[in-house]
Amino acid sequence: MGVYTNEELYRRNCNMRYVTIKELSDIIRTNLWKIPHDIDLVVGIPRSGMLAANMIALYLNKRLSDTDSFAEGYIYDVGLSRRQYIDFSEIRNVLVVDDSIFSGQSMQNAKEKLQRTSSKYSFHYLAVIAKEEAIPKVDTYLTIINDTRVFEWNLFHHSIITQSFLDMDGVICSNPTYDDDGEQYVKFLQTATPLYIPTVPIHTIATCRLEKYRGYTEQWLNKNGVKYSNLVMLDLPTRADRIKWEDHGKWKGELFKKSDASLFIESSSRQAKEIAEVSGKPVISIEGNELINISPISTRKLIKNYMRKHAPKTLNAYLRIRNTVRH
Repeated sequence: MGVYTNEELYRRNCNMRYVTIKELSDIIRTNLWKIPHDIDLVVGIPRSGMLAANMIALYLNKRLSDTDSFAEGYIYDVGLSRRQYIDFSEIRNVLVVDDSIFSGQSMQNAKEKLQRTSSKYSFHYLAVIAKEEAIPKVDTYLTIINDTRVFEWNLFHHSIITQSFLDMDGVICSNPTYDDDGEQYVKFLQTATPLYIPTVPIHTIATCRLEKYRGYTEQWLNKNGVKYSNLVMLDLPTRADRIKWEDHGKWKGELFKKSDASLFIESSSRQAKEIAEVSGKPVISIEGNELINISPISTRKLIKNYMRKHAPKTLNAYLRIRNTVRH
């Protein structure tokens, strides 16, 4: 794996955008005025487009379908979970929705499939999020994001996972409810509930599980179909040593910093911030559902370092006042 300086890594990764389901909903809600309201049906492009299409259909109180179902003559009727046949003479204006457009290939495939169904329908193509150069490929877009985009709803199926570090407990599987560093903990390692199982290979799993539990961990990963290139575990003898050590975030951050990986997905918000500070690379916190992207040498740190060197009394006075106000 290549080794980069903090500054080089920050420049490579600082343009990443993490879009949450809440943000997707907010984009749709605040841009409803851009969406044609004379539509009879909303058709989503599977799979990710169905999330946005469902939101739009609910906001506008319109019927919903997907491209394959619509091409076969089915839509989802209101209040029913199964596909139902209805009188298609009621349908004229169809809104076709995808969550995003980048190359435009998915949208083009949908156009070719739907336009073969019947000439009696008027199709309007919409992408919630568009890259600027892809705008001409849709009739309507709601917002532009030109940065590298990572979506909450397909994070663990995105090719970026092949360039990512993943935490184990709290990400790939549930957190242990009890750790006796013995039989009960071993039982957890064997039977832990899966959480997010990526459908693409993981660059590296970095976990503070102890190295002595590697066998149980590898067995669980294999049993649950998790593909990965590297599994890094903490080489300490006991749980008590790990608790005393307390450098979880720093350790993960150093591993991430020295690697050629682009993203770290961490369960803990606190550790996520530590990893980002140490590595200078983006970290997604599952707990906080946010992307943390911290420059390796922040402006605040530069100011503190300068004041510590040239005006220590002023800095100490400031810190005392700040701590008094906080408490």
